[in-house]
Amino acid sequence: MILEVNSETDFVAKNEGFQALLNELADHLLAAKPATLEEAHASKMENGSTVEEHITSAIAKIGEKITLRRFSVIKKEDNAAFGSYLHMGGRIGVLAVLNGTTDEELARDIAMHVAAVNPKYISRDQVSEEEANREREVLTQQALLQEGKPENIVAKMVEGRLNKFFEEICLLDQAFVKNPDEKKVKQVVAAKNATVQTYVRYEVGEGIEKKTSRQLC
Repeated sequence: MILEVNSETDFVAKNEGFQALLNELADHLLAAKPATLEEAHASKMENGSTVEEHITSAIAKIGEKITLRRFSVIKKEDNAAFGSYLHMGGRIGVLAVLNGTTDEELARDIAMHVAAVNPKYISRDQVSEEEANREREVLTQQALLQEGKPENIVAKMVEGRLNKFFEEICLLDQAFVKNPDEKKVKQVVAAKNATVQTYVRYEVGEGIEKKTSRQLC
């Protein structure tokens, strides 16, 4: 499971009490598996207090506002592997699941890649036709204006550039960060007869304008 907890300063985010709270919340949410953030706040921990009450108690001790912002609980089958990776002191966190292998080192490498490159999709078949056509239209207009070539030549150029677009947003099409000159992610995964089931990538502050300090676990 992966969660984001917000505090107001980096100092508190590094506090032992705050780090303990992170682990307590992670353990509880993993066991309770609430479906929503509202359910999570209302769920009762082993000490009998709700998550919301437990956070309020931590606030009283630490002396700074703390909030549970979001979380995801991911399941896997027996013949699968979890991979997790924290980057920049917990400011970027990724949890990935590979099917068809129990190689946790490989799963961690994929999570590290996702943290570094931030793909939008696992594979290009997840890209909607609308999004692909929109990008194709933009590339076509750019090519017609800049290249001054016949439309049939432009069409071939656009398809080549569209492949680059897919490489930017699709995990499996990307050059693997640990071996970018030789292998794509899909080759690395296929070598272990594995597939990428899913991943969740959190980056602290996504969608939040006000500056606070946050931690991922």
